[in-house]
Amino acid sequence: MKIQTKIAIQFSIIVASLLSLFSWIIYQQSSTYREEEFMERLKNKALTTASFFIKVDEIDKALLRIIDKHTLTTLHDEKILIFSDKDELLYSNIDDIVIDYDASLLDRVRQAKYLEFSNGENESLGLVYNSDHQHFVILASAFDKFGKSKLKNLRDTLIVGLVAGIIVTILLGIFFAGGALKPVNAFISKISTITANNLRQRIEGHDNKNEIGLLAAAFNKMLSRLEQSFELQKSFVSHASHELRTPLAALKSEVEISLEENLTIEQHKGILQNIRHDINRLINLSNDLLQIVRPFKSPLINFGEVRIDDIIFQAQDELGLSKPEYRVTVKYAQEPEDENSIIVFGNEALLKTTFINLIDNACKYSPMQQAEVIIDFNKAYTIVTIKDEGMGIPKEDLESIFEPFYRSKNALNISGFGIGLSVCSKIVELHKGKISIQSALNEGTKVTVQLPNADSN
Repeated sequence: MKIQTKIAIQFSIIVASLLSLFSWIIYQQSSTYREEEFMERLKNKALTTASFFIKVDEIDKALLRIIDKHTLTTLHDEKILIFSDKDELLYSNIDDIVIDYDASLLDRVRQAKYLEFSNGENESLGLVYNSDHQHFVILASAFDKFGKSKLKNLRDTLIVGLVAGIIVTILLGIFFAGGALKPVNAFISKISTITANNLRQRIEGHDNKNEIGLLAAAFNKMLSRLEQSFELQKSFVSHASHELRTPLAALKSEVEISLEENLTIEQHKGILQNIRHDINRLINLSNDLLQIVRPFKSPLINFGEVRIDDIIFQAQDELGLSKPEYRVTVKYAQEPEDENSIIVFGNEALLKTTFINLIDNACKYSPMQQAEVIIDFNKAYTIVTIKDEGMGIPKEDLESIFEPFYRSKNALNISGFGIGLSVCSKIVELHKGKISIQSALNEGTKVTVQLPNADSN
C-alpha cells in the first residue's frame, strides 16, 4: 500500500471516529434533555389536573375533561388517572383507561413518591399528591410527538453530516497527502536516475528544515561516502593489479627462460631464487588482502593480559628477520616501576600485527629506513609512539589516511595497497583504544597508539 493511501485512510479513520463520537454525544445529550423536559411538562400537567379535581369543588369530572382537552398545555395522547389511597379510580381524563396498572404499581409509586416508567411508545410517570391528610396517586402518560420528531430530524441530520464529513475527509486526505508527499515522489524520481556511473549527482532544492530536506541531506552524504568508496576501490584495483602483474610477469619470464634455454645448474638456482622472491611478494599481497576482511569481532578471538613492550620487541625481531635493512630503536619515556603500568587487556597476535604494520610503514617511507618507538604510560593508558623522519603525509590526506585502500599521493611510487593503517585502526578500535597521526611533508610522521591499561578495564 502506498504511503499516500495509507495516510489518507488513517486520517479518514481518525476524523470519522471523532465525528462519530461528537455526533453520538450530541444525540445522547439531546435525547436526555428531551426526555427530562417532556417528563417535567407531564408532571406539571398531572399536578395541575389533580389540583383542579381535588381542591376546586366547582369543577366536576366532565368539566375537568373539557378543560384538559382544550388547554394549551395538552400533550399528545395524554392520559391522567387519579386514585384514592384505597386504589379507587377517582378520575380519568378519557373514557377508556389505556394505562396498564395494578395494585403493585400503585404501591411502588406510594413507596417511591415519584416513579417514571414506559408504557409502549408513551412515557409515563406516577406520583403521590397529598391534600387534607389524604394521599392520592396520580398516573400520567403521553406521547412526545414533537420532541421525538425533532430528535429524529437531529439524528438524520447528524447521519447525513457524518457521511458527508467522512467523504470530504477522504477526498481532502488524498489531496493533502499527495501534496505533502509530492517532494518524496520527486525525490524518488531523482534517485532512480542515480547509478554507479554518476555518483557525483546530488539531490538539490530541498529545505533542510523539514524531514524531506533532512532526508535529502542524509542521502547526499551517503552518496558522497559511496563515491569515495568507489574511488578508493578503483584506486585499490589499479594498484593491486599493478602489484600482481609485476611478480606474475616476472614469474612467467623466469619460467619461459628456464624452458627455452639450456641453463647451468647455477643459472637454474638463480631463476628459482627469483621465483621464490616473486612468490613471497604474492603471498604478502594475499596476506594484506586477507587482513582487510579479517573478522576482528569474531567471538573466537581470545583476550588476555598482554605486556606491550614484549609485543613491540617481538615485532622488532620479526621485522629484523624479514627486512634486515630496517633499523628500529625502542626506548621508554619513563621507566615502569610496576610492570602492570604497561599491561593491557587484548589479543597478542592482533596487537603484534598492529605494531609490525606501523613500524614497517615508518621504515618503508623513511629514506634511512629507520624508526623510533617510544613506550609511555599514565594511570589510564599505555601509550606507544612510532616516529620517523620520512617523506611525511600531505595535510589534505590526513583525514582519509585510515580508510581502506587509501594511499597518499606522494607515496604512489612505493609498493603498498593502503591497507595497513586501516587494519591498525580496526584493531585499536577493537581494543577500545585510540590511534592518531601527525605528519608534515619532508619532516616525518608520528603515530600515537593509546591502549587502556588492564586494571582500568
